[in-house]
Amino acid sequence: MKRKAKKTSKSSYFPCTLEQLEKDLKDGFFNSTPDFSKKTIEQNGQRIGVFFIHYMVEKDQIYKFVLDKIQSENIQWDTKLLDNEIPINNAKFRTECEEIGKDILRGSVCIYVEGDSDCITYGFPNILERTPSKAETESLVFGPKIAFTESLRSNMNIIHWRMDNSSLTSEKFIIGNEIPTEVRLVYLKDLANEENVNEMRKRLKNLETDDVLESSVLTQYIEDNSYSIFPQMYVTELPDRLCYELKEGKLSVLVDKSPSAVIAPINFFSFFESTEDLYTRWNMGSFIRLMRLVAMFLSVTLTPLYVAALTFHYEIVPTALLVSLGHSRSRVPFPPLLEALILEFLIELIREAGARLPTKVGQTMGIVGGIVIGQAIVQAGFTSNILIIIVALSALASFTVPSYLMGSAIRILRFPLIIMAGLWGFLGIFFSFSFLIIHVLKQKSLKRPYFAPIYPFRPKDLDNSIVRIPFLKSNYRAYSNMAKKTKRFNEPPNTKKKDIEE
Repeated sequence: MKRKAKKTSKSSYFPCTLEQLEKDLKDGFFNSTPDFSKKTIEQNGQRIGVFFIHYMVEKDQIYKFVLDKIQSENIQWDTKLLDNEIPINNAKFRTECEEIGKDILRGSVCIYVEGDSDCITYGFPNILERTPSKAETESLVFGPKIAFTESLRSNMNIIHWRMDNSSLTSEKFIIGNEIPTEVRLVYLKDLANEENVNEMRKRLKNLETDDVLESSVLTQYIEDNSYSIFPQMYVTELPDRLCYELKEGKLSVLVDKSPSAVIAPINFFSFFESTEDLYTRWNMGSFIRLMRLVAMFLSVTLTPLYVAALTFHYEIVPTALLVSLGHSRSRVPFPPLLEALILEFLIELIREAGARLPTKVGQTMGIVGGIVIGQAIVQAGFTSNILIIIVALSALASFTVPSYLMGSAIRILRFPLIIMAGLWGFLGIFFSFSFLIIHVLKQKSLKRPYFAPIYPFRPKDLDNSIVRIPFLKSNYRAYSNMAKKTKRFNEPPNTKKKDIEE
């Protein structure tokens, strides 16, 4: 059934002439837009103006549904009759020139019958959509490969395709004073905690900004602590990751023109999880998750330990290794602190250059550049072979984190730790770790504990974060998510194992 256009209660800008409307629209919105178009239809003593920007609308649909209809009917037109006769459900009555200009900028066509007290706009946006393709930043070996696109309409279609659930709820927000952008809050009404929904809804409604460039930019506006180096909301381009988190009782925010979605509330250990852990066997998934956490710890500590040991604590190095270290560093003119900082900066430089270059060239640059520069810098005596190995292991360990934002945070943390190790040795490292632990414990994600289930300690939630247990045994959602329904399914009845003869 076709919806009727809604009238506004504002004082009307109309009636006016077509020339006056065209002049005001150009002066207010389209003075620097040569593609603003007007078509005038004269019939039965009437003048009807059609206004639009030709590259922002589907011109074929305008001619098919609007212009052909008006020109084929030999009747006296007005806005009410246009709304009744043209079978399009997004019609809007407009009485202000400013409203008309904004509609045209969003891909609408404005129709005004000269002398009427209002006009009508129809949405015919020419939306550019990229075909869903394989994920780039979150690559998987097992599982679905499809990723989100820049079209909000396409992304919502993917979510509904993956989740055939009547509880799936979507709330619309328009954010941006200068460049309005559509934002969707998505959750499962039967599972999502109402406090979480209200908190996210409040943050989106109260957000005042000129525009929202992308989902990751939106998180910096609405996260609990924008000064922390640790991300407090997960940004993903994988629809299967999003759907899995929704079924755990979490919320998601999608931004138009952004190929990624925001998930909240989230905890620290969620950044080391991957949906691929679910597609493999439970023991393998647990091993991989634990390996990522160990790799994160090694990535942060290996180089600082090297600097602290060679600067203050030679006595902890085994004698055989100490000889090798002394020989390797005999030609190095820099102290361990400066040596480590130079090499860490060089590794980050190669990584950034490889990421910004085209894919094939970037891979070659990363491999060849690392080998050639590493060998040259050792031969030139700027660093030791052992530090090359340690820095390379630290860089590899940081790449095991599925989240790009968390991986970047870990790589940045190495620099202050190296400086503290060079200034105060192990005492500086312990002080830095104490500060980091206190900082992480104080963080929250949508007012929920960030370091759960370790703090506060919830043993039953460990299988939803640090390890993975078999699906038949994992029938409780994480308490940290505060989902309305804690049980995923009813436990199967205990069946007694029978012998083959029985």
